[in-house]
Amino acid sequence: MDTTPVYESSESPATVARPQPSSAPSDTHGSSRMRTIVTSSLIGTTIEWFDFFAYSTAAALVLNALFFPTYDPVVGTILAFGGIAVGYFGRPLGSVVFGHFGDRIGRKSMLVISLIAMGGATFAIGLLPTYEAIGVTAPILLMTLRFIQGFALGGEWGGAVLMVVEHSPKNKRGLFGSAPQSGLALGLTLSTLTFLALGLLPDEAFRSWGWRVPFLLSATLVIVGLVIRLKISETPAFQELQKSGTRAKMPIVETLRDHWKPVLLAAFCFANVGAIFYALFTFSITYGTTYIGLSRTTMLLVAVACSTVAFFGIPFAGSLSDRFGRRAVFTSGIVLTVLVAFPMFWLIDSGNVALTVLGYLLATVGFCASYGTLGVLYAESFTASIRYTGMSLALGIGTVVGSAFVPIIYLELLDVFGGSWAISLYIVATGVISIFSVQGLMATRRTVRSDA
Repeated sequence: MDTTPVYESSESPATVARPQPSSAPSDTHGSSRMRTIVTSSLIGTTIEWFDFFAYSTAAALVLNALFFPTYDPVVGTILAFGGIAVGYFGRPLGSVVFGHFGDRIGRKSMLVISLIAMGGATFAIGLLPTYEAIGVTAPILLMTLRFIQGFALGGEWGGAVLMVVEHSPKNKRGLFGSAPQSGLALGLTLSTLTFLALGLLPDEAFRSWGWRVPFLLSATLVIVGLVIRLKISETPAFQELQKSGTRAKMPIVETLRDHWKPVLLAAFCFANVGAIFYALFTFSITYGTTYIGLSRTTMLLVAVACSTVAFFGIPFAGSLSDRFGRRAVFTSGIVLTVLVAFPMFWLIDSGNVALTVLGYLLATVGFCASYGTLGVLYAESFTASIRYTGMSLALGIGTVVGSAFVPIIYLELLDVFGGSWAISLYIVATGVISIFSVQGLMATRRTVRSDA
């Protein structure tokens, strides 16, 4: 049995945990090192999410016509969004592979490899010939590269979170652990601003070469990320495993055999996070332009407004979780998204730009609370020897179940029921699933800690 203690649950400030080897030094050198680690994780996940949103935005704007031109425009959009689903199917495989080696040979090396894989696939998308040039081979290549992106993202997130959390002092794990989560907001902002600038191009120029620019720019971001990431050290928790000889021999086997319950519960915690995420940051562009009649520029600016709020709201939520506990903050976020699920669409459906922004911002607040605490919530749910595998696999499964088909589900709900109320109801249903799942995860975590 793994004897490496897991993190305290942070359910209460009075909770007493066993001493951890991952306490950060308090001297100037230690503070500087912690800043480098946090910056590395933030930049790494920013790059990953920039690449992800570049595809999502392009799918909503132009990829349907360029790679699926033989279909009805709505069907073409669904197929383009299908690339998002393909990417998510790559995540569980990536979580298994990167998690296994991350728990066997270290967190740092896996982070470097995942960043190179994601950056290479994204750059290649920017070079792809379209359907007009090479026929059906074009969408096949596009889906293949999307799978590679998902595979890389399956390894990136868990490692980035662990790099920060396993280096962090006990009383700041929530704050520092939110840094990789903030990369989502920053990556979305950079991607959206890039597309806004490209939107100034004539339509023909944008369709011809403009859409490729964000994918090609990712190469520069990858180089910057690698330079910083190579400077950081391995986490104290993993170094302790090496010294004590308690590394798992087969992390995936041990995870599925002994920790399958927290993996599944953590995965279902993500249900509402994925539902509200797409309502805010990807599907919103298609919904606003196609169903509400707002301009593409307006909807991209709405996305920037939401991501800006999220960039500051996510670390604030992480900090609150250090004070009030992970479950309290996470659950509060889910409850808020459930409460605003219908009002947000009432505001959006008004067609008024100011009310539309207000509707999206209301949902963003709840998203910050749940997503901002997700990383440390997952990290504290698994013992160190299988932590990379456990939390990556949980997110990989969670994103397949709770995110992969969400844009397509939303389009189908609109087509079948003809109103946004069906989407709101879907968000409420996922919220109920997440609330019950986090309660079960907390009970399981206490069991895991007592067995450690």
